[in-house]
Amino acid sequence: MIRVGIIGCGRISDLHAAAYHHFDEAQIVAIADPDPAIRAMRGDAWGVAETARYAEAGELLTQGDVDMVEVLVPHNLHEQIAEQAAAAGKHIALQKPMAMDLDEADRVIATAAGAGVTLKIFENFVFYPPIQRARDLIDNGEIGDVLSIRLKSAAGYSTEGWEVPAEAMAWRFDPSRSGGGPQVFDDGHHKFASAWYLHGFPQTVHAFIGNSFNGVLDSPSVVTWQYADGAVGSFEATFSPELSLHGKYYGQDDRIEITGTKGVIWVTRGHGRMSDLAPVILYKAQRTIHMDDMDADWGVSFIKSGRHFVHALENGTDPVITGGQGRALLAFSLAAQESARTAERVAVEPGPPPAPTT
Repeated sequence: MIRVGIIGCGRISDLHAAAYHHFDEAQIVAIADPDPAIRAMRGDAWGVAETARYAEAGELLTQGDVDMVEVLVPHNLHEQIAEQAAAAGKHIALQKPMAMDLDEADRVIATAAGAGVTLKIFENFVFYPPIQRARDLIDNGEIGDVLSIRLKSAAGYSTEGWEVPAEAMAWRFDPSRSGGGPQVFDDGHHKFASAWYLHGFPQTVHAFIGNSFNGVLDSPSVVTWQYADGAVGSFEATFSPELSLHGKYYGQDDRIEITGTKGVIWVTRGHGRMSDLAPVILYKAQRTIHMDDMDADWGVSFIKSGRHFVHALENGTDPVITGGQGRALLAFSLAAQESARTAERVAVEPGPPPAPTT
């Protein structure tokens, strides 16, 4: 039994916590959050004893009955809390992106390694069943050699999903706390990770990052890249204030198109559900195959990612994403920021995709 502490109990923590509900191999035993109302609400919902609800991360980390912590705090606090957790001997699931810059990332990796604890950079999209299916189709040769990967993120609003207080989102618009904009640097990590999972890391990156709503939103934006094998990729992020979206979570949805030498794969949803199409569609040999034999609820990806880490700890295997992989994803993301500043292509270290997730 892995005993879990959750540090930071904001909106997204509900999806992280779901991994440990009705799961015999792990249990949430402690939480930390500075807001007493949130501590009470999450503690009651997750069955955490009142004596194990802390205002400060440091208080939780002194507890001997915690084996692993999920760190779900603003990006500028990642290094500090990860280092405290490592010093306390706790395994760490660190929310993406892992750090504000590469120096921070290197220190986090070194600290975890020095303390002998396992570090996972939490990323759910590489555990999302439609993206996993797309990877299986690629690996099985269904579309031949990959030529291009296109990722699209469309943000708007939803009357069906979560209510997220403005003050809870404010830090994401403050570069000193977030490290970059909410669409390309923060949410963009999901898209860079998805592209990596499907075809590996590129060798060059070029980006245009927009500036709207009085400079607080990095939209509309487009990031492009080229792989060592000649394939290309792109990620487009937009915010449409009058776009109403179906979805249980954020007012946002995602789409992916992968074109190969003999076929095309579409992943038609992510955060939400903009269409009633099957979550995965394969076109090959003049046939269109609609695949809906999977759970396409975005929340499932959090459960799979969380339980994957529990199994990695139990089996002594590397998690997805490791600290090194998280650092490379951060370099991919930062290359986009640098390119947007300089209007030039930026070189990054190419590399293969990870082993398929389950």
